[in-house]
Amino acid sequence: MRSYRDEFGQLKNRLQDVAGRQVKRDVLLEIEHLDNQLHIQLINIHDLKHAIKTHSRQIENETASNNGNLPDELLGYHENLFDEYQSLEHTLHELRGEFDHFVNRTQ
Repeated sequence: MRSYRDEFGQLKNRLQDVAGRQVKRDVLLEIEHLDNQLHIQLINIHDLKHAIKTHSRQIENETASNNGNLPDELLGYHENLFDEYQSLEHTLHELRGEFDHFVNRTQ
C-alpha cells in the first residue's frame, strides 16, 4: 500500500507540472478529472491501509487470547479486505493507464 501511495502521490505532482503548460479548456477539464481521481484513490489507499493495520492487530489479539483460534467473522472480514485490495488494485491500474495515455497525448 505504501508503494501505491508514493506512486500516486508522484503522479499527482507530475500532473501539476503538466497542468502548468496547458491552456486549452478541454485539456484543463481532463486535468481536473485526473486530479480528482488521483485524490480519491489516495484517500482509498489510506483508508484500506488503515483497515488492514487494524485487522492485523485484531488477528494478533484474537490469536493471543484464544489459543490461535480466530472467529469466523474475523476470517470473513479478512476475505472482504482482500477483495477490497484487489478491487483497488484494479482501479489503480486503470487510472495509471488513463494518466499515461493523457500525458503521452499532451506532450
